[in-house]
Amino acid sequence: MSAHLVIAAHIAALSTSGLVTYLQSLFGPLFLGIVGIVAIFFLFTREIIRFVQFMVLAIAIAVVFYTPSIVQTIASGIANALGVH
Repeated sequence: MSAHLVIAAHIAALSTSGLVTYLQSLFGPLFLGIVGIVAIFFLFTREIIRFVQFMVLAIAIAVVFYTPSIVQTIASGIANALGVH
């Protein structure tokens, strides 16, 4: 009977239902901190063009990171626009 409990516990331990939430809570503040530090660096060195480029890239990465389903939506929209089914 205990062997069945060990197997059931092992299978339940492999569940990844909360993995996305865990990774977002782990890397989210780290990502925002790095973006803030780099943005302040660009502002202090008066590199406005690089600051704007960096912010656009950071926003694009943040959108993909915080809403991963948008990648599938964009890909299906592009496929439909190109006529690929």
